[in-house]
Amino acid sequence: MNKKFSVGSICSGIEAASVAWKNLNLKFEWFSEIAKFPSALLAEKYPEICNVGDMNNIPQLLEAHDIALPDIICGGTPCQAFSLAGLRNGLDDERGNLTLKFVDIVNKNDELRIRQGLPRAAVLWENVEGVLRDKTNAFGSFIAYLAGLDDVLCVKHHKWPSAGVLRGRKRNVAWRIIDARFYGLAQQRKRLYVIATDKSINPENILFEIQKTIKNTIEKPPELRFKKNGSTFEVFREYTDCLYSAYGTKWNGNAAAYNGSLFVVQNERIRRLSPLECERLMGFPDGYTDINGARKTNRYQGLGNSWAVPVIEWIGTRLVKELKLKKESIFNNIDISNYDISLNNEYSFFSFTNEYIELDNNYFINYGTKKGECEYTYLPEIISDDAPEDIYISPVGCFGILRRKMERNIKINNRLEKVLFSIASQMTPEEIDKRSRVQKRGVLGTSHVLKHGDIMSFPDKFNCVQDSLFNSVTTKKI
Repeated sequence: MNKKFSVGSICSGIEAASVAWKNLNLKFEWFSEIAKFPSALLAEKYPEICNVGDMNNIPQLLEAHDIALPDIICGGTPCQAFSLAGLRNGLDDERGNLTLKFVDIVNKNDELRIRQGLPRAAVLWENVEGVLRDKTNAFGSFIAYLAGLDDVLCVKHHKWPSAGVLRGRKRNVAWRIIDARFYGLAQQRKRLYVIATDKSINPENILFEIQKTIKNTIEKPPELRFKKNGSTFEVFREYTDCLYSAYGTKWNGNAAAYNGSLFVVQNERIRRLSPLECERLMGFPDGYTDINGARKTNRYQGLGNSWAVPVIEWIGTRLVKELKLKKESIFNNIDISNYDISLNNEYSFFSFTNEYIELDNNYFINYGTKKGECEYTYLPEIISDDAPEDIYISPVGCFGILRRKMERNIKINNRLEKVLFSIASQMTPEEIDKRSRVQKRGVLGTSHVLKHGDIMSFPDKFNCVQDSLFNSVTTKKI
């Protein structure tokens, strides 16, 4: 069967799905994006595909036959309402309510498809893992609505399991938290992936894996100090924390500013990751976001809001295969009654809280954050030697990170601390004092004027050294 499935993309952003699924013989019918930069990127990269704009208008466009009825609908409604950055406002936030609008679109598409004798569309939805802990029980509302239940599903304290399966009247639904770090990215990026399908399809076959063994191979860590094209580099971890959308503007106030995972030392200077390196960090082709008129902040934001391309490719490959073959459930002939927490006969709900189920003959069903066959890329592999000058951090900026560390008693990577101090020491205390007064203090910052001894006391306070830290660095060429 060589059917070419069609796709509709909601909250398209910079279109990770189009990149991830380019070799899957899929036809993207339409996008839905309103933000200026992503819309400009879509127009430049995919001029033949219509961007319908506001997702709220999609049901009417489908009803009027102005856009096609896709076989697959994918989207990731705004995650800020469910993330720590958004204080987990959930469905009390207008952005969170777009999650239910997403299901309205899916339902309208299916209603019209059924009239034409077509099966329900398959659905892929991605979001931050915080939605599973949302105080408004957004996830219970979302999956109940998707499955076609009459009532919202609830679990104790609104704390949903990291993986599960729900069989409802309209659709079957499966979900799993996946960490992109084990799918070939040098980034720890845990995200929730939800698949909903027609009742004739088993979405657990797409998201869950049957494997022979559970491998706990310890990877040999790469050299964190290395050379490329004549430049000397140092990174502080093998992989980064999650790349966030505000990285271009709030790079020094995030946790990654203190564990060092989103910093690079290049030729004795410290800098942020470049937009090119962030493209690699997400799995995009080099220069993908470098469109006409793009600013670095646009590129950082677009990438931080996007999807991990290798994960989406893995899911898409399995999704297309399942739509064609419609295999029996991987749970057939397996007793999973211990995982069944259904409350009535309207649905079946299976909650999976461990990483896997052990079967006979050393086989396992894996639904954890790790891929069955892990793929690794490490931070030194994605580093480029042609970083723009304006992403380097000045001595004043280095001092500011150290000052906040001291004021807020924040734990910091020891090596990063020494590098920051070494660079801050390149400027006199008077000059740092002068330049620091120009910038407004944060809400947690102190209001005191820096004294002459503030910098000079850093070696004692932070156990740093004033000598050059780079003369004796042993590097490896890669």
